[in-house]
Amino acid sequence: MVKGISRRVVVVDSPDQRFFEQAIFIVRNDAAGEGVTSKELVEEARRVARNYAGGDHGRFSRVWRELSPAVYTLMGAGGIGLVWLIAALA
Repeated sequence: MVKGISRRVVVVDSPDQRFFEQAIFIVRNDAAGEGVTSKELVEEARRVARNYAGGDHGRFSRVWRELSPAVYTLMGAGGIGLVWLIAALA
């Protein structure tokens, strides 16, 4: 079923088309009423796509993502053991 609703979209081409060709952003209906220009919409779409698609989130977060699940398990068990030890000594 097709509805008679038209939407504004911004299409951003991918700089590296190995996996993705385009990103499509659907513009909110009230964005046009706020005095936003087409150029501002495109720049915001590019900024969002760049930040979302793998911007550098820092060395610390990369280290956490690369840790093995076994390390998470050991850290959790150590934390619980520490809480039990503090509770037993108190």
